[in-house]
Amino acid sequence: MSIRLLKPYTPSTRHQSYCNFKFLTQQQPQKHLLQHYSRANGRNSTGHITSRHRGGGHKRRFRQIDFQRKSYCLPMKILAFEYDPNRSVYLSLIKSFNGTKQYILKSEHNKIGDIVISHSRAPISSGNVLPLKNIPLGTQIHNIEIHPGKGAQLVRSAGTSAQVIAKELKYVTIKLPSGEVRNILNHCWATIGELSNFEWNQIQFGKAGRKRWLNKRPSVRGSVMNAVDHPHGGGEGRSPIGKTHPVTPWGVPTLGKKTRQTRKYSNSLILKQRK
Repeated sequence: MSIRLLKPYTPSTRHQSYCNFKFLTQQQPQKHLLQHYSRANGRNSTGHITSRHRGGGHKRRFRQIDFQRKSYCLPMKILAFEYDPNRSVYLSLIKSFNGTKQYILKSEHNKIGDIVISHSRAPISSGNVLPLKNIPLGTQIHNIEIHPGKGAQLVRSAGTSAQVIAKELKYVTIKLPSGEVRNILNHCWATIGELSNFEWNQIQFGKAGRKRWLNKRPSVRGSVMNAVDHPHGGGEGRSPIGKTHPVTPWGVPTLGKKTRQTRKYSNSLILKQRK
């Protein structure tokens, strides 16, 4: 993958860049793998806004992705690579020999025509799915299960991968992209390799309009508001926030405040906290 830079014809294109989609297959998504996608725009079930600065954006349809790789023991052939507007990583369209088609997350080194398989004794190659107990130490993996049979929940963003660093009794020790080191049950499954679109974090939007296309609305700093509107507001000129730590408009500590539950059930499985 490569990044496409725009020539500076206008102020917005001076620093604007895009992903180069030339390797993606130019075709419409599979209709039977699409479903309606209605966004709540940051509102909960009662209609109250719980996540600010969301709204608008381009209309999307949700792609049904197989995070469980249900076709056990069936070799699947990669037919195409497609774009997914709902996530940063690309998709691979795979087809089994009985005609079933599915979407999976695209691994970096897979090519059209490759065969991927889900099996406890599958080869250690990109795109194959195995139990953690059968994956050698030092292997790069993604799409990792936490609870057996529930499907992949960890390491699903573009360009990310985790590493198997140890095995002991019924647990396998995994180093996650965040730097966290934790134990996972050895009969959970994971996919070999790293995910595609590793240059995604280097994209520059260049203008505010591209953020609006992505369902993101403008945000205003609290320090430029009046004192009645935000705890950081008020004062003369460019005044400091007047507090030892930043807070939200409702006085709750933010910007670095730890929000993880102190009695989280998985605390005993974490060997090293994230960075």
